[in-house]
This record gives sequence, C-alpha cells and structure tokens, in this order.
Amino acid sequence: MTMPFYVAPEQLMKDKADYARKGIARGRSLVGIVFSGGILLAAENPSRTLHKISEIYDRIAFAGVGKFNEFDSLRVAGVRHADTKGYAYSREDVDARSLANAYAQLIGQVFTHDMKPMEVEILVAEVAGPNSDPTDGSRDQLYHILYDGTVFDEDRFTVLGGEAEVIAQRMEASYREDMALGDAVKAAVGALAGPDRTLEPKDLEVALLDRTAERRAFRRIEDPELSTYLA
Repeated sequence: MTMPFYVAPEQLMKDKADYARKGIARGRSLVGIVFSGGILLAAENPSRTLHKISEIYDRIAFAGVGKFNEFDSLRVAGVRHADTKGYAYSREDVDARSLANAYAQLIGQVFTHDMKPMEVEILVAEVAGPNSDPTDGSRDQLYHILYDGTVFDEDRFTVLGGEAEVIAQRMEASYREDMALGDAVKAAVGALAGPDRTLEPKDLEVALLDRTAERRAFRRIEDPELSTYLA
C-alpha cells in the first residue's frame, strides 16, 4: 500500500500565500484615500468596461485587484448580500463592517480548504451618513481584505496590488489631512505612476463616495473632469 503524500500545514499555507501574492502582483495597483469630501478610489485600469471599482450599496463601494473574474464574483455576491439585508431589515442596517466580515470569512474559507486560493485583494469603503458633518472623515470606513481573509481597518489611505509598499511610501509623502478632491486625485495618481511615468485619464479608473450625498454616494470621475484635476 502506497503512503499518502504529506505536506506540512505550515508549508502548504506558505505555498498558497506565495501563489496568491504572485498572481496579485501581476496586476495593476489601486489606492483608496479619505479626503475632505469623502473617499476617493483610483486604479490604473485602461479598460472602459471591466471595472475594478464599483458601487455595492447606497454609501458603500467595492474595489478589487488581482484576477478579475474572482474579485468580480465577490462584487456580485456583495451586492446580493447588501440587497437582501436591506430588504429584510432596513437600508441603514447595511454597513461596510458586516460586509467586510462576510468577505473575510468567504475568502479565508477558500484559502484554508480549497486547493487554489483566490488571487485577489479587495477594499470595502463606506462614508458616513448625510446627517454627519460633511467635512468629518473620522466615521468613514476602509476595510482592506487580503487573499487569506485577513482584514485591515485603515483610517487615512490604503494601497492594494503589486508594488503596494512602494506606492504606500509615495502616498505617505504626499498625503495631507482634509485634502480637497483635486489634490486627492493628484496625490493618488502620482503615487500610482511614480516618478518615471505619467498616467493619462484613459489609463485610469477613478470614483468617489461623496459624504454630502443624500442617498447614493458613489460617483465615477470621467474625462474631462479627471483631466481638469490632473492638469
């Protein structure tokens, strides 16, 4: 009788993590920033139809990097989860924290029990309600969820994808409290591009969650508005 092939659990988890990180690093990065009017999400994405940044619910946005079909399936699952909870209870009961926890459980389950982990990092962002101070970002939420289900609660900005550490250093150097929208766009795009490249509006996908919006806070920033901010 042949003996079953054995791999130590520590080595198996390490191999899965390395595999997921390599897949994520092949994609382009994404930045989320809290600014004076809400949360800005900016990604290097030349596609006009395959979106990395999307709306989940009234004041909640979703962003993902890595393998598109995997993080898009997570986006769809998040929309269904939010719609079902909002219909069964109330719209105010749908929040980013519970959604991030649900994502973390799902991604962690796949990482632990399936042969291939998800090659994704995702961001769930939420701005405070319309009754809050429109200039106060202390109640905004940014949840960065890794390929193994680990959740980070960020408070100023976060970077997802390949070269995250380098881009985060650039972002740290240019970030200021209570940045205006135009300054936030320039800071995010500058951090994504680095000193040796220039990113044009056609290379970018940019959206925001507007803290002053009465209900649906998500809005995309398209040309020519984006060109104005980058000028």
